[in-house]
Amino acid sequence: MTLVLIAIALYLASAGLLARRLATAGPAVPAALWLLPAAAAALHLGVHAMAWHAAGGENLHFFSALSIVGVGMAVVTVLMGLRGRMAALGVIVFPISAGCLLLYGAFGRHDVQALDWRLLLHAWCALLAYATLAVATLLAVLLWAQERALRRRRLHGWLRALPPLVELETLLFRTITVGFALLTATLLTGVLFVENLLAQHLAHKTVFSVLSWLGFGALLLGRRRYGWRGATAVRWTLAAMALLVLAFFGSKLVLELILRRH
Repeated sequence: MTLVLIAIALYLASAGLLARRLATAGPAVPAALWLLPAAAAALHLGVHAMAWHAAGGENLHFFSALSIVGVGMAVVTVLMGLRGRMAALGVIVFPISAGCLLLYGAFGRHDVQALDWRLLLHAWCALLAYATLAVATLLAVLLWAQERALRRRRLHGWLRALPPLVELETLLFRTITVGFALLTATLLTGVLFVENLLAQHLAHKTVFSVLSWLGFGALLLGRRRYGWRGATAVRWTLAAMALLVLAFFGSKLVLELILRRH
């Protein structure tokens, strides 16, 4: 539990330092400032690695999976921050990562799930896809807020810390492209390695995942062929992500926490 608390403190300290930097020195953030959230993410991963080592195997139950998505979001944010002005994203993501870890520390199970390497590959592709697309969803919300402020000529406060609108939009679609590739890998490994979907209560997950994949795919196609952007891109992103949340965490919530099926 000590590592959990240290990692949470580092996440929150990172968000606080980034917020202070944005308020006092503007959007330019030195690369050294990203070392703190990187350390938090490393400790976060260490918490899971130590728990799995102690249990003798992996655990991807609800709170564990949620926590891994949280650390994935943190890692994606750090990588973005090292390449551009994304401190505002870190102010949002790092408290979310801390919250995910706190829930895991408080309510996470530590029993072992019988998963061979093929199912683990499928699960890791899924969790990485969710983390990447969750960050893309936050970028879409920031894009919407920035575009709305520009239309009203009220671009002030933390919105000034964001990259220019075109740059933010480009980053959004790059992130969606990576997430879409990971989601494609998730579906392919599911088709190849997961058997008896109905018997394993996975049919609804598959349906929602495919619908989400179609949504993100349609958005990328619309961007390429028709130049979709702005509010259209935001709506498609939010809708596709909502389906993805229902596919995995909605299903896990019902099956594991309400129906108690493991």
